[in-house]
Amino acid sequence: MLYRTNPKNGDKLSILGFGAMRLPSKEDGGIDEDKAIHMVRYAIDNGVNFVDTAWPYHMGESEPFLARALVNGYREKVKLSTKLPTWAVNGREDMDNFLNAQLEKLNTDRIDYYMVHTLTKASWERIKELGVIEFLDSAKADGRIINAGFSYHGTQEDFAPIVDDYDWDFCLIQYNFLDEKVQAGTDGLKYAASKGLGVFIMEPLRGGNLAGKAPEEVMAIWDEAETKRTTVEWALRWVWNQPEVTCVLSGMTEPEHVEENIRIAENGYPNALTEKELGLVKRVASKYSGMLKINCTGCGYCMPCPAKVNIPACFDTYNKLHMFHEEFLRLQYFAILGDIFWTNEPHFASQCTNCGICIDSCPQNIPIPEMLEKVTAEFEGPDNEAKMAMVKSIFKM
Repeated sequence: MLYRTNPKNGDKLSILGFGAMRLPSKEDGGIDEDKAIHMVRYAIDNGVNFVDTAWPYHMGESEPFLARALVNGYREKVKLSTKLPTWAVNGREDMDNFLNAQLEKLNTDRIDYYMVHTLTKASWERIKELGVIEFLDSAKADGRIINAGFSYHGTQEDFAPIVDDYDWDFCLIQYNFLDEKVQAGTDGLKYAASKGLGVFIMEPLRGGNLAGKAPEEVMAIWDEAETKRTTVEWALRWVWNQPEVTCVLSGMTEPEHVEENIRIAENGYPNALTEKELGLVKRVASKYSGMLKINCTGCGYCMPCPAKVNIPACFDTYNKLHMFHEEFLRLQYFAILGDIFWTNEPHFASQCTNCGICIDSCPQNIPIPEMLEKVTAEFEGPDNEAKMAMVKSIFKM
């Protein structure tokens, strides 16, 4: 495992961090603890020393899960990170209440890296008026948190003023080769680093869209490379190529993901990709930009939907159809969104009531109801029942 130094405090951190937002799940939706504990401990045993979670991950179960995963000495081997749920804070007292509850849920006496979650210009101004600066100073002074930071989901122009508005120890930004000009972007990465902050990265694989099977047009570009790499390796190596990056948080769902990420991290040196390789990445990014119709990373912040629409699954299927042009995805839409393998309860895009609750929750600022209309037009119609019947017959449900 390679390590980089957080310039603000001198911490030597593994370049790969374990993000606990996409842990493996059981059929009932709960965390598959046996598998997930194995994954977390395997990562730590192989050099990962940063583990990240948040209040809402896995419907609030991620934090108590990590308390159980990090027993028997594992807690002492890592820097533990979680986040203040800014959207649920209505006063200064709430901040202490959330932090104290998180300390209890995580069964720890301190949070090594504590973030103010999902900041934009508006949410920062709101939480600042409620006293978050005094809260951070107080919590650092009494040892409940060691380092204070923030995760960012606003615009490029609003990023630097937030960096400058407090003596932050680190920040967490969305960054990958498709997002050089999205949210904080490359300019934000360099600005935060120039101010001495540790810069942590989320969504390095764009919600999995940059992993696994790539469209033929993309693979044709990757195949030109002299050094052959998997799609995951290209994406992670590109992020680690940036010397300003301190640690990349990867949301790993299977043991194979952990093993692969650790293998790739062994060569995650800064400035290691050649100019020719960087040129290939730019061409791939350009190709992808014309294929991804909805800028969704599958984070799930829009869930649960009051109308029971599975918003991330709707958008994922829609994007894949336009990337891969495989007609079976039209039937897969009914298999997944009709939940034919478990409950038979529908979660279709057409169930959207345009309530708008999801819009405020989306860190990508997607006009979700409008996009769900596009998904409905693409996949659904008067023959929905016939398509459901066909899908069930195929799978003999």
